Amino acid sequence: MGLKVALQMDPIGSVNIDADSTFRIAVEAQDRGHSLFFYTPDKLAFREGRVVARGFPITLRREKGNHVSYGEETEVDLAEYDVVWLRQDPPFDMGYITTTHLLEMIHPRTLVVNDPFWVRNFPEKLLVLRFAELTPPTMIARDLQAIRSFKEKHGDVILKPLYGNGGAGVFRLDRQDRNLASLHELFSSINREPLIVQKFLPAVSAGDKRVILVNGEPVGAINRVPQAGETRSNMHVGGRAEKVGLTPRDLEICAAIGPTLRDNGQIFVGIDVIGDFLTEINVTSPTGIQELERFDGTNAAALIWDVIEAKRA
Repeated sequence: MGLKVALQMDPIGSVNIDADSTFRIAVEAQDRGHSLFFYTPDKLAFREGRVVARGFPITLRREKGNHVSYGEETEVDLAEYDVVWLRQDPPFDMGYITTTHLLEMIHPRTLVVNDPFWVRNFPEKLLVLRFAELTPPTMIARDLQAIRSFKEKHGDVILKPLYGNGGAGVFRLDRQDRNLASLHELFSSINREPLIVQKFLPAVSAGDKRVILVNGEPVGAINRVPQAGETRSNMHVGGRAEKVGLTPRDLEICAAIGPTLRDNGQIFVGIDVIGDFLTEINVTSPTGIQELERFDGTNAAALIWDVIEAKRA
């Protein structure tokens, strides 16, 4: 029997159908006979004991410029659905966090993927702190003196917003750089959040590897190579995806973090590995499965749905 599946995501009409992971996941669901309902996070609401969303039944096709057809706009009770996908992109702000609280009210009777409680408590750049032996030297701080001391110790560092995404606001500060105080002032004027500082890893010039895990198990990886003269390898800012295999170190990292992910309902996760170091564990809206499928023929979307269907059974 087909499942009733709701997709909480950014506008589906504007996605890149050749790269967007949510689109690939949704097409796989449709191919398996599951029905799809789409809504954006701002249409999620709690009303008198029910978690509801206003959106559209949809039908998808892999046809550029004509990849989605919408049914009649309607409001649904998400408790009546089998699966809800929590797939909007960060930033991981209070709006995002509020959606996890609301979806937690219907989970696990309605299976929310990934588990909203742990999405809220596993921010990408904070979960890695539990695995310090796998990560480069790292500091989370707001105090300029503390950050300056860390930079003096390690010389060449990466400074970025703690809850940023897509490579936005990422700066490399080498030993000669004199901009730390100005950047700290800039970030402090935007919000009251701490910053994350990590020792710069020269191995990033060879690529920032995205490893895909399904239910805690690695299923493959792609390499994201930065443009010439660029530190950031995110594909949002021009990084190039390349075929790459999993190394013994990658498997060691996955073996260390996999049980934590699986035991806490994080079915689809993408981790970032530079050289021998784990730098992020992405649980909010990981990407990369379409590139993996093109390079290796690995249908990660099918593996994800195998897990979900088994849980629903």
